[in-house]
Amino acid sequence: MLDKNNIPKHVAIIMDGNGRWARRRGLARSIGHHAGIKRIREIVKNASELGIKIITIFAFSTENWQRPGSEVNMLMRAFSNFLNKEIGELHKNNFRFRVIGRSEPLLPEIISKIREAQKLTAANTGLTVVLALNYGGRAEIVDAAKRFAQSACSGKYKPSQLDEKLFSDFLYDPSLPEPDLLIRTSGELRISNFLLWELAYTEFYFTEKYWPDFTKDDLVKAIGDYQKRQRRFGEV
Repeated sequence: MLDKNNIPKHVAIIMDGNGRWARRRGLARSIGHHAGIKRIREIVKNASELGIKIITIFAFSTENWQRPGSEVNMLMRAFSNFLNKEIGELHKNNFRFRVIGRSEPLLPEIISKIREAQKLTAANTGLTVVLALNYGGRAEIVDAAKRFAQSACSGKYKPSQLDEKLFSDFLYDPSLPEPDLLIRTSGELRISNFLLWELAYTEFYFTEKYWPDFTKDDLVKAIGDYQKRQRRFGEV
């Protein structure tokens, strides 16, 4: 039984293992990615049912462009289809949709769909679903530094004013609180350049399950593990 008074407000997920899930079944990697996208739909609903307020999903990294062109193109089509098919359902469920990451070199068609989806769901008050698309933690920090430098050059701030709180205002979406819990599937024990600034005091949970096999029971297990921990944030 979960403690309903200690549900993590913000859960971040590295949904790893789609390709390996498919390979173990003798299937094409593309089948694994489609199964992974289907799992997003289910876990988002599960997160809302459990009382989570924000879920951030690492969908495509700045490094993923190095994959074979055919796989990248397939993933871009899958994201475009996701925006076509799922945003209406998210809106119907009162979910808010956000995307973090660099716009370039995403296709203009995808960028346009992202903007429309964010505008459509902006006033919704339920679960916030954040897709990290063409995202890299180092890239976000560099981009934030550039934005602050531009503000300083324009005279809005002095360099001496910069502290951690002010720097956070220049991240991709300053309105998002830092994650309470990070979940990574597939058994890999690293964060792969994900939310480097935001994960400073986040609790980590790793599971051997591949993302397409990750269920509501697994999410409950991760939250249960989180609830056993004491978060001190540097205090005694």
